[in-house]
Amino acid sequence: MPVTEVEVLGIGAGPANLALAVALEELAPELADETVLVEQSGSTVWQRGLLIPWAQSQVSFLKDLATLRNPRSRFTFVNYLHETGRIDDFMSLGTFTPYRSEISDYLQWVAASLERVQVQYNRRAVHIEPVRDASSALSRWNVSFSDGSVVSARHLVMAGGRDPRVPEVFQGLPAERVIHSSEYSVRIKDLPRDVPQRIVVIGGAQSAVEMVQAVEHDVPNCTRTLVIRGIGLTPYVSSKFTSRFYSTAASSEFFELSPEGREVILAEMARSNYSGVTPELLDSLYHQMYRDRLDGKEGLRIITATDVVAATEEESGVVLTLRDRRTEQAVELRCERVLLGTGYEPAMPAVVRRIGEELGLGTLEVMRNYRVRTAEGDGVPGDRARLYVQGVNESTHGIADSLLSTMANRAGDIVADLISASVE
Repeated sequence: MPVTEVEVLGIGAGPANLALAVALEELAPELADETVLVEQSGSTVWQRGLLIPWAQSQVSFLKDLATLRNPRSRFTFVNYLHETGRIDDFMSLGTFTPYRSEISDYLQWVAASLERVQVQYNRRAVHIEPVRDASSALSRWNVSFSDGSVVSARHLVMAGGRDPRVPEVFQGLPAERVIHSSEYSVRIKDLPRDVPQRIVVIGGAQSAVEMVQAVEHDVPNCTRTLVIRGIGLTPYVSSKFTSRFYSTAASSEFFELSPEGREVILAEMARSNYSGVTPELLDSLYHQMYRDRLDGKEGLRIITATDVVAATEEESGVVLTLRDRRTEQAVELRCERVLLGTGYEPAMPAVVRRIGEELGLGTLEVMRNYRVRTAEGDGVPGDRARLYVQGVNESTHGIADSLLSTMANRAGDIVADLISASVE
């Protein structure tokens, strides 16, 4: 197949690269004409794995793809509500946090509303090769796709998200026995609704509790067990005073800190984004459990302060070996399916690490403008190709990096750097 040449290629058409596309159309229209986003799925969907009808976003609608960078943008969530005829109805909800499905629909609306940037679906990248010229300067990126096609881009923007975290103890189980939260909504449909199922959910944070709630509807004949390491489910710990850490200004301050200083902030902020559950969901779960006991029903069982130390398959399903952290006693728990609410790996995604290996880099250094330093020092003199990574820089850019909170302004930062590259 012939090689297609573009100026900017974005891997992934989720919110991060869509925010970039919006910023390109508004700030650098000529560059936008030479930009393509590729998405391996057939559509743009936000949090595809947990697209549960009743689930709400935990981020204000004002932190959309454009508002914090350009409140007058036609790509704001408010304008989306106006264009779809729901702005009055949304205001009547009296909330800053839309339904997750509505955010997902907003992203698809943005993708369809782009006039210059192309979005191509069902395009799965299988190999990324850095190209150097005769002087060893990095000149382009050749990206090969599963259909055999190749796109050659001067600049590459990676925004495919983080890798799901599957604890080692579960990695030996057959894939059909284990469902990570990143694929729950897609794979749970394959389970028979009329066959009794013993389902164990692992984890004590938002994704695990959402699956516990949803699976009762999705698999009506199931019995549910939730296994958590803590002594009980707890809410997110946040306030108006800590919410400032979910801002662009906080990202800049965080970046200037020493590694030790960054660790202090991340440790303090962890419970505001991880290992917690929204108070509303906790209340709903507790009320449901109380009603089940009141009615004499076998409802949700929660096993606390427990580690899963072994997981094996037998003819009828899975055997989990549980160890109580308080007594060190071990017991076995049998089930047909294991649902993992175990989050995502904090490390750079494997695909980005492989690019670093291709460049001969031991570690990847991401600069304030989200550009990867592609060689020791400032790079080989004459380097013309650039690499950017979005949504995987929590260790250098702060707790909000993987969230919607800073995407609009981050996109502006990347576009400014791309513009500077075009005039060099």
